[in-house]
Amino acid sequence: MKNQTRGIILGILATVIVGGIILFAWQSTQKSTATVQKEWSASALEAGETFFDFGTISMAAGGVRNSFAVRNAGAEPVTITKITTSCMCTKATLKSGGRSFGPFGMPGHGAVPSIRQEIMPGETAEIEAVFDPAAHGPSGTGKIRRIVTVETNSQTKPKLEFSFAADVTP
Repeated sequence: MKNQTRGIILGILATVIVGGIILFAWQSTQKSTATVQKEWSASALEAGETFFDFGTISMAAGGVRNSFAVRNAGAEPVTITKITTSCMCTKATLKSGGRSFGPFGMPGHGAVPSIRQEIMPGETAEIEAVFDPAAHGPSGTGKIRRIVTVETNSQTKPKLEFSFAADVTP
């Protein structure tokens, strides 16, 4: 009876400690999310090409890539805050100011870190999309379409979407 009571007390104590840790961690994330304020830009990024067709590609040949150019045509800096892809077979990298950021992938398939990369007025950057046709295995043949989403602090155009298509063969 004494051991059973001790076990119950230890179980309750462990539950309270774990619950306290979870509550503390949750409150910390709520505070940091609440204190981050987005500074909006009146400018927006423009893209010349938002779609690319790879045509027929072979799974055996490996990954294919395409770069999409973006330009800040406004008078204020625009900050790229997040890049995500529509599928785990696709990765995206931001190339700006001689630096590379990424690769970024699909939400839920690893962390999607935030970016705070400013694109100054008149400046250009590249979003490089890399598609791995072998990522889905032998059943991944046929026509595909994938999307890369770029989020910014622009008031007028906070999201840009770039897409590509391919016909995957073995």
